[in-house]
Amino acid sequence: MPTVGTPPVAPPASRRSARRGVVGVVVTALVAALLALAPAQEAEAAPVLLSQGRPVTASSQEHAGTPASAAVDGDTGTRWSSAFSDPQWIRVDLGTTATISQVELRWEAAHAKAYRIETSRNGTDWTTAYSTTSGTGGIETLNVSGTARYVRMLGTARATGYGYSLWEFKVYGATGGDGGPTLPGGGDLGPNVHVFDPSTPGIQAKLDEVFRQQESAQFGSGRHAFLFKPGTYNGLNAQIGFYTQIAGLGLRPGDTTINGDVTVDAGWFNGNATQNFWRAAENLALNPVSGTNRWAVSQAASFRRMHVKGGLNLAPNGYGWASGGYIADTKVDGQVGNYSQQQWYTRDSAIGGWSNSVWNQVFSGVEGAPATSFPEPRYTTLNTTPISREKPFLYLDGNEYKVFAPAKRTDARGTSWASGTPQGESVPLSRFYVVKPGTTAATMNAALEQGLHLLFTPGVYHVDRTIDVNRANTIVLGLGLATIIPDNGVTAMRVADVDGVRLAGFLIDAGTVNSPTLLEIGPQDAAADHAANPTTVQDVYIRIGGAGPGKATTSMVVNSDDVIIDHTWVWRADHGEGVGWETNRADYGVRVNGDDVLATGLFVEHFNKYDVEWYGERGRTVFYQNEKAYDAPNQAAIQNGTTKGYAAYRVDDSVDTHEAWGLGSYCNYNVDPSIRQDHGFKTPVKPGVRFHSLLVVSLGGMGHYNHVINETGASTVPAGTSTVPSTVVSFP
Repeated sequence: MPTVGTPPVAPPASRRSARRGVVGVVVTALVAALLALAPAQEAEAAPVLLSQGRPVTASSQEHAGTPASAAVDGDTGTRWSSAFSDPQWIRVDLGTTATISQVELRWEAAHAKAYRIETSRNGTDWTTAYSTTSGTGGIETLNVSGTARYVRMLGTARATGYGYSLWEFKVYGATGGDGGPTLPGGGDLGPNVHVFDPSTPGIQAKLDEVFRQQESAQFGSGRHAFLFKPGTYNGLNAQIGFYTQIAGLGLRPGDTTINGDVTVDAGWFNGNATQNFWRAAENLALNPVSGTNRWAVSQAASFRRMHVKGGLNLAPNGYGWASGGYIADTKVDGQVGNYSQQQWYTRDSAIGGWSNSVWNQVFSGVEGAPATSFPEPRYTTLNTTPISREKPFLYLDGNEYKVFAPAKRTDARGTSWASGTPQGESVPLSRFYVVKPGTTAATMNAALEQGLHLLFTPGVYHVDRTIDVNRANTIVLGLGLATIIPDNGVTAMRVADVDGVRLAGFLIDAGTVNSPTLLEIGPQDAAADHAANPTTVQDVYIRIGGAGPGKATTSMVVNSDDVIIDHTWVWRADHGEGVGWETNRADYGVRVNGDDVLATGLFVEHFNKYDVEWYGERGRTVFYQNEKAYDAPNQAAIQNGTTKGYAAYRVDDSVDTHEAWGLGSYCNYNVDPSIRQDHGFKTPVKPGVRFHSLLVVSLGGMGHYNHVINETGASTVPAGTSTVPSTVVSFP
């Protein structure tokens, strides 16, 4: 925060389709003949189908059109298929312990010759319920027995040169095993979620009441979400303070219109907006009273899926400093007035224009964005965003709450909703465990193991064990900047090396006992390909200190491949309570080990050593904002071997391919202004490693950079106390 080996070639689709059709006809005829010959028997109660629609994971999938979920969707025209290798597995989570009586496998021609049906109570320890080395393919109905929550088919030898392919994987039985109580999905959203419709009395009064509580409560415990049902609301000015989220409950922004404003200003801080953190506006259409809406924010303040029918002013009243910010999936009909904003990132949006550049303004996939002109004016523009998938959001479908999970887009430009109803999946709230203050980590994990998603209501949650997200396609969504604090030095949250997890809308606050990590995406040996269905981390913020002493060695570690980090602020506090070089010690901000990881909107600040370290191949970053730690006591404290200081963003020497656009690092060594930082950025010099639009700046001469990247770029020393960036247009 500034103060001022190779698989065989698959047959053509027509041949594969024809093959499936022949198999289907033969199997259907055979079944019919057998049924006709069967003697009449006394009717028995049929077992219950337990697996349909349940969470399912697999060791691999052949391509995007053959996901594991297709094997439990009840549709015999869709299928799961694996990679062309042995072994492979598909696993279904029944949600609770059940007595298993039967498993039905409906194979596509690519079936298993040898396989096992295995059951487990915990997803880790497996028991063989059935085994064969002479699988016949077609429809195999297997009578099995056991008590389990998880059932999997483990293929050990294929009957063809292709993978394993199932039209359906059905598990039958009865619930009511001894796995303990089933946690309920859905429920009310708690007292700090304020839901309005156009007829609700006293909306403005409630907005004002919460703003009075939250306007200056930078490190307070209050958390609030204002949710507006579809309709039109007149004459409102929703002033948004700390830890406050305002959002519409429609499927599109235009479903909920406010004839008025959603305002952030900086009166509480004497017109300086550089500390307007931790708030959000989403999924609304605005008709600003004056024609322009004011949104003067800094880090960790998202403006998503909005339609401003006018202009947008990003500066506070009086045009004091601001240090934002982030816009995504938004349309602004008029001009965006950047004014005093030092940096900003806008993604997949449409704007009527943009004014002023200050230090670092970056656009990707934005209709109406200024052309690249770095270093003056300091605009960096990508015509499209390489990969994006919008943040999941709560909405109303009639009277039923659902969470919409938008679809992935490639080379996106403009909003996801411009053509009408957006693409994606709706998940009923009944499939979420609604987390409320007082909920333990054990309960959260039980809900996840049961197959539920998590919806955190506004509040502060202490966890004495890691929240383990082990199931593919799990959504963990926070409302009102819900905050997770790990106790006893645990890691707050871990995600398994699975497809499609979505983490969004919450803050992780380090505890007083040092945690080795706060958020881990994938285990150390992660190697699965998630390109078709990546994990996303969106509006997930991490804080060390500020609200009190906190420590963590490394804040965020990304081990999985293909992860998208879409707007995060990872912050070692420079002010507040529990702040000091050792008091809130945190050596590393973000470490990326996975391949093909994309960061869009990366803010990482003030770490004792490296702020960002990148070890994975083919990583990409679009927009990066950094400040080095203010409170380094002297040059020796940041000495890195023979190098003065730790780079703000370092690509490891082992990396062959990496690319980044629009990066800025600032220093404000206010304890010892004589400190010198050799460079802001460190990278191997290789043809596949490229940087575009870089800058470093000394804030008022409080310390200086000798170079921008490696040994390239002018020193900031000649600027003296003038806050003038040193720039590099491209490297190498």
